[in-house]
Formats: sequence, C-alpha cells, structure tokens
Amino acid sequence: MSVDMAIKVLDQSLGKIVLIKLKGGKVIRGSLQGFDQHMNLSLDTAEEVSEDGKSNALGTLIVRGDNIIMISPPPS
Repeated sequence: MSVDMAIKVLDQSLGKIVLIKLKGGKVIRGSLQGFDQHMNLSLDTAEEVSEDGKSNALGTLIVRGDNIIMISPPPS
C-alpha cells in the first residue's frame, strides 16, 4: 500500500473508531482524532481490548507510529 493510500484511509477514518494492534500484542480501540507523517495517532475514548473481549478504558491517548503493527479502519 502506498503512503498516499494510507493517508487517504486515515483521513477518511478521522472521527471514527479504529482498531490498532501494537508491538507486544496489545490491541487498542478508539476514536481517531488526528495523525501525522510518522503515523503517530491521537485517539479519544481509547480502550485496551484483551483477548477475552474485556476492555480497559484509557481515555485520550497518543500512540507513537513506530509501535504500530496494524491499523484497521472502520467498515465502509
């Protein structure tokens, strides 16, 4: 996927709930508020989702782009 395509998908996901998988296996879900050229993400109402489906509220969160393995946009 080209960088332009990734930025387009993130632009379309602003204000919507995204799912992020991090190095180390953590999964975070939250409302995408912004991002930059390094794929650092700003999330609101973020929560950590565990494998058993339980969630732990984290609030507003900045996620460094170099820790992100995958970003799943909302369904179209």
